[in-house]
Amino acid sequence: MVFGASLFLATLVGSLLVVSVLLVKLPVTYFQDFHSRDFWVDRHPALRLTARIGKNVLGVILVVVGIVLMLPGVPGQGMLTILIGLMLLDVPGKRRLERRIVGRRRILHAIDRLRKRFGRPPLVLGGRRGALLRKALSDSVSLPPRRG
Repeated sequence: MVFGASLFLATLVGSLLVVSVLLVKLPVTYFQDFHSRDFWVDRHPALRLTARIGKNVLGVILVVVGIVLMLPGVPGQGMLTILIGLMLLDVPGKRRLERRIVGRRRILHAIDRLRKRFGRPPLVLGGRRGALLRKALSDSVSLPPRRG
């Protein structure tokens, strides 16, 4: 029982630390269309391929851990862990799904609070909805309902 509680606490603290560090280090423009997604373009192709495979494996692990953290009774930042895992994956439609997750008011507010604590500027989301969300968070203005 003590081992289970210790493992539970260690994974909780570990996931919070990893997710927090990655969110603070994220470039402000990461969710913009013009942000470059190239990975180690200046490295040897074999090293780049190996790193890309490792990055995708880590992404899948984080998505699975995030799903587990979202289960009732399991504490942790499930949605944020899924977001970090998704950011590591190379899959079609990834950018749209990332924006959808970060575009949730509570998620973006939590990320920006964390970044502010470490002296980093808030993330900039793309599109009209991102601008409205940023204004709503700063001015406490309600958002218009989402269409379709």
